Amino acid sequence: MKKIATGNKAVAEAVKQAVPTVVAAYPITPQTEIVEQIAEFVSGGELKSRYIPVESEHSAMAACIGASITGIRTFTATSSHGLLYMHEMTNWAAGARLPIVMANVNRSIGPGWNIWAEHTDSLQERDTGWLQVYVSTVQEAYDATIMAFRIAEHNDVLLPVMVNLDGFLLSHIMQPLDTVEIGDFIPPTHLPYAIDVKNPTGYGGLTGTEEHYKMRWDIERSMRDSVKVIEETEKDFAKRFGRRYGFTENYQCDDAEVIVVAMGTLGKEAEVAIDLLRKEGIKAGSLRIRWLRPFPNLKILKGKQVVVVDRDYSFGRGGILATEIMAQTKEEVFSVIAGIGGQEVTFEDVAEFVRKRRIGTEVWFGVSNNV
Repeated sequence: MKKIATGNKAVAEAVKQAVPTVVAAYPITPQTEIVEQIAEFVSGGELKSRYIPVESEHSAMAACIGASITGIRTFTATSSHGLLYMHEMTNWAAGARLPIVMANVNRSIGPGWNIWAEHTDSLQERDTGWLQVYVSTVQEAYDATIMAFRIAEHNDVLLPVMVNLDGFLLSHIMQPLDTVEIGDFIPPTHLPYAIDVKNPTGYGGLTGTEEHYKMRWDIERSMRDSVKVIEETEKDFAKRFGRRYGFTENYQCDDAEVIVVAMGTLGKEAEVAIDLLRKEGIKAGSLRIRWLRPFPNLKILKGKQVVVVDRDYSFGRGGILATEIMAQTKEEVFSVIAGIGGQEVTFEDVAEFVRKRRIGTEVWFGVSNNV
């Protein structure tokens, strides 16, 4: 069914298709519209789920953990400080190997008080064991959420998945949305070690020095195995519904001499910049990172000049995406910090980053005089 929807409404529509048994929710700007819409689906009988309005984000994740460990499908959504408040429990969710799906509407971290887009909130969670995908359109927010349930619940993965969409720039933007009837695209949930209240079992919560590192390695093993599961899931999604995705979205990269790398809506803005630069005779391309965890293979960047636009920062180290790229590819990059706290970044700005690139340096857009 074709309609016009916001990114938030698209996520809610996808959750309705996936039919989680439990949705635990606490509102926070700019995510609130997701859980409000889901609540309307439940109250109106369109979604047969148990909707639990909890008192905090920490409780929302705790409720999902408690539900998921019994072997049922769960969902929640949050943003910014709500995600930070969940941090203790996001570690527990991954460590317990629970396939919880969560939408995170990317928003800046205070202080100062700011409700606009930034990726630092979710990037502070990148080492917890959650898979992370970053979307750039309303349609992709819908599609990625549907696929997240199948990927998370696959027995070769059994890790939680976070679907990230830029606050306001995507969460509240109206774009075309084509919803589908997913049928058997998501198999029934099967958690091999689910707690069965009809057959009580004792569990030891303490792991000693001889076992703990093995559990951590098992998370990494599953993260590596998730690569194949993601590929298979996206391939089947394309076959059934006609929309194709990958670990990255590459635009005019084949003959490019310089490639712009970004995530989320900045990645789409970069595509327009590439068209402009091509008209000027500059062989530029763009690469949008979709899956941050597991991190994609970026061999396409080998031997290219690379301009990385980060809507985030690791103080004392640099742009987080730029750092990750340099660690894998060993390529020097021109690192641009732009879009922090909703700072406006247009395709013309991105084009200027490319024109004035100085590989091996870092600048802050609006602070440095160079760009």
